[in-house]
Amino acid sequence: MDQEKRIEQLEMKVAFHEDNIETLNDEIFQQQRRLQLLSEQLAVLAIKLKDAQPNQLASEKEEMAPPHY
Repeated sequence: MDQEKRIEQLEMKVAFHEDNIETLNDEIFQQQRRLQLLSEQLAVLAIKLKDAQPNQLASEKEEMAPPHY
């Protein structure tokens, strides 16, 4: 009888651990998807910034010296 109880407890622990592993795997999968999306968005922003930078920078002649000069 004692052995059956121990086996039942072990089976419950295994089921609990399997559920935890599945939950963690799902979370890792979702995080990988979010990371991939963020990486793609960052790449797009980097391209946009690189393309926009020359247009938004003033030339040295257009730059005004600070008032204390």
